[in-house]
Amino acid sequence: MISNPLRDPRDRRLPRVPEPCALVVFGITGDLARKKLLPAVYDLANRGLLPTNFALLGFARRDWGDEDFAELARDAARKAARTPWREEVWERLAGSVRFVQGSFDDDNAFDQLAATLGELEGTHGIGGNAAFYLSIPPAMFPIVLKQMQRTGMADSTPDRWRRVVVEKPFGTDLASSRELNALVDSVFTADDVFRIDHYLGKETVQNLMALRFANTLFEPVWNGHHVDSVQITMAEDVGIGGRAGFYEETGAARDVLQNHLLQLLALTAMEEPVEFSAEEIRTEKLKVLRAISLPEDLGTFAVRGQYEQGWLAGQRASGYRQEEGVDPESTTETYAAVRLGVETRRWAGVPFYLRTGKRLPRRVTEIALVFKQAPHLPFAATDTEELGNNQLVVRVQPDEGVTLKFGSKVPGSVMEVRDVSMDFLYGEQFTEASPEAYERLLLDVLLGDATLFPRNAEVEASWAVIDPLEEFWAGTTPHPYRAGEWGPRAADEMLAAEGRRWRRP
Repeated sequence: MISNPLRDPRDRRLPRVPEPCALVVFGITGDLARKKLLPAVYDLANRGLLPTNFALLGFARRDWGDEDFAELARDAARKAARTPWREEVWERLAGSVRFVQGSFDDDNAFDQLAATLGELEGTHGIGGNAAFYLSIPPAMFPIVLKQMQRTGMADSTPDRWRRVVVEKPFGTDLASSRELNALVDSVFTADDVFRIDHYLGKETVQNLMALRFANTLFEPVWNGHHVDSVQITMAEDVGIGGRAGFYEETGAARDVLQNHLLQLLALTAMEEPVEFSAEEIRTEKLKVLRAISLPEDLGTFAVRGQYEQGWLAGQRASGYRQEEGVDPESTTETYAAVRLGVETRRWAGVPFYLRTGKRLPRRVTEIALVFKQAPHLPFAATDTEELGNNQLVVRVQPDEGVTLKFGSKVPGSVMEVRDVSMDFLYGEQFTEASPEAYERLLLDVLLGDATLFPRNAEVEASWAVIDPLEEFWAGTTPHPYRAGEWGPRAADEMLAAEGRRWRRP
């Protein structure tokens, strides 16, 4: 008898809805909660992806009641929701919104939070299941985790699950990362810890695996026999905004290179997993991260920069040292670029160029495979002088999609080959808009699906790459570049030293 595929639990096309549960957000009044988390909760509810028995709890120092918090949550959700606003959806959510007032060192407040969760088991049928989102500075983790341990809120049992979501940065170096991981793992079991990297929730990043492993077209050439180099870029046109305190302590390498870009590198370079399970995918990523090699000549192949006053989109942009809250003598980098190797059979000898920066000409994140040039044997040099390397570019944001760049004959009576592009855009091909990254990741937390979340070993392997860079850069002055430029000249010289150049997205 043939089973009905619509009833097959393995059918990934079916929407997945979590068990009854609660989401508790520490730092509910912060930017992340207001701009990302609350809109994501509404969008999930609007798409029918939250359980009927669901509750949202906020914890903060504000002297609010449930109604005050519900009003803030409604305003935040309506302002940034991805899906159309429907009042009836919010009204259903609002009946399950609770707020607990207190500071992180307030035992009574955490006792009240635990009691509120207990009450919701009876009034809203959440079954004792809860996910705790630490939307707070890492320095606050120890006291919050100890309060949760003291009150028993972190304890999973056979009848209920308790999970914790930890936002980056996961430490400031390998030693602090290990300390943080040990702290979190002393309160929650390893399977219940979700370290969130919102880039891994982006639809295009997930499509990278489909592009590689669901098509016979690309995988045979996805290796060092055919690929000359790989460029991974995360460019931002904005400055630091109001994040001077955070950025002065962190810098571009710790903020972006250590997590976002190394995770994109791992997904690009990993081998095909045995199955698309969290354990198998994370195992393959970890192999890549542990195989990364740094260049011997860090002076040439590791560059950091800092933006100066310039022009961007027709407007004058101030320099980093002129930003509010920044030390006028600051040596914090706002740009970082490095050449890495991946010492595996597939990628031996292929350079991976990673770069990130603020106040660059445009906002774009992309992964570009630059292929080796053909020998052009049948063609005269003049036939192909305007032909560059073939390229496969995965655009993560904005304008999510894939571009294939290759050579084509120019119409006419003579033989001339020039670069052309074929573009695939998500927005044009699919009527369904891509979910926002936090939408997907919050849903996965509530479902207990850890596929898109780095584990301890991945985080520590990433710091093992970044720490030597930070040690080399310590005490040095970053290269200057004007706001509106694609980074310092030294970054261009880094690729020119090997006969290559950066893509201009």
